[in-house]
Amino acid sequence: MERLDKILCDSGLGTRSQVKAILKAGRVTVDGAVERDNGRKVDLAQQRVCCNGEPVGGLRRVVLMLNKPAGYVTARTDARDRTVMELLPPQYAAMDVNPVGRLDKDTEGLLLFTNDGDLLHRLISPKKQVPKVYYARHEGTATGEDTAAFAKGLVLRDGTQCLSAVLEPLGPGESLITVCEGKYHQVRRMMASRAMTVTYLERRREGTLALGDLPRGQTRELTEGEILTLEMAGR
Repeated sequence: MERLDKILCDSGLGTRSQVKAILKAGRVTVDGAVERDNGRKVDLAQQRVCCNGEPVGGLRRVVLMLNKPAGYVTARTDARDRTVMELLPPQYAAMDVNPVGRLDKDTEGLLLFTNDGDLLHRLISPKKQVPKVYYARHEGTATGEDTAAFAKGLVLRDGTQCLSAVLEPLGPGESLITVCEGKYHQVRRMMASRAMTVTYLERRREGTLALGDLPRGQTRELTEGEILTLEMAGR
């Protein structure tokens, strides 16, 4: 048995206050009868809940893309810094979404969120080797020797071994970097190991999913087709 307002929130109909307004307007029925009590206990295995005549039932899977700005840490809560959770529309906070992997505070770009734990773990597992593409501005210019070192698998200054990665020089002080794992500050540390200090970093792609023209600081839900391609990338 669950509270009716929690069921409606978990289904993505809005925040608690928005759901309360939906109930007050008489738009929700339980077993065909209008229900306005947000605290009503409902057993979804035995009872049918509808909103505007459409069935509603429990937690809806959701995958979001955020174009992360700098200045936010990738965490659900933090005692000192603003978190990426503050950038999400409020209805998603009620759906228990979590960041997929991590972008550091100064890194911008594509960051996914989901309430699907299996998908989350597949996407962040190094064993699945889901590629992530970053655009970097940096000191110096990447050379053929740097590209070969990335392809071989870098050993960082602290002895950490990285998997094979792709370094694509774009010109003086600019490169694209593709990695298939998510070690702490990995791209910055990889570039630093080749004497190229990163001054700006943006994630542009994860798997087959591109950031596109999503404005900085904004989110959008992925389509079922996009989620399917992510699932295939994580297999």
